[in-house]
Amino acid sequence: MGQWLGLSSAPVEEDDGSVFVAKEEDFKDSQRIRGTVKDREVVIFHHEGQYHALDLRCYHAGGPLHLGDIEDIAGQTCVICPWHNYTIALATGEGLYQGTDPLDPLRTKKWFSKGVKQRIHKVNVKNGGVYVTLSDTSIRCDSDDYACEKLKESENTVIKP
Repeated sequence: MGQWLGLSSAPVEEDDGSVFVAKEEDFKDSQRIRGTVKDREVVIFHHEGQYHALDLRCYHAGGPLHLGDIEDIAGQTCVICPWHNYTIALATGEGLYQGTDPLDPLRTKKWFSKGVKQRIHKVNVKNGGVYVTLSDTSIRCDSDDYACEKLKESENTVIKP
């Protein structure tokens, strides 16, 4: 699930800063694609006619979001991280959790937001191509710790004494 598309040449950045990641037809089988945009690992979901791009690895512990289930939670489309079941809204990057209001005598469970935890990115479709523009990385987001291709490479490096 979540195919990785290897492009035959280096991704080409458009004048508007967007990068081609896939063709629309590539989403027909899996509804999600992993890729790298400017050294950043991302996943692009196609769900109910809309595209959503976010950092590939979960903000909590780096879980692979491309393997997560998509669910409707409190009216928001969310991905559930397969490692620890963290819930992330695709449209906003908010981390959601279920809890109770201590002042509610019925202790009814409700969904609450932790705020934006996962970096989301802009997706455009042009002439059958799906393009991703990275969001402003000068504003820190929790998922930044797990997002770069360089981190992936460093995890595979063994340092010998």
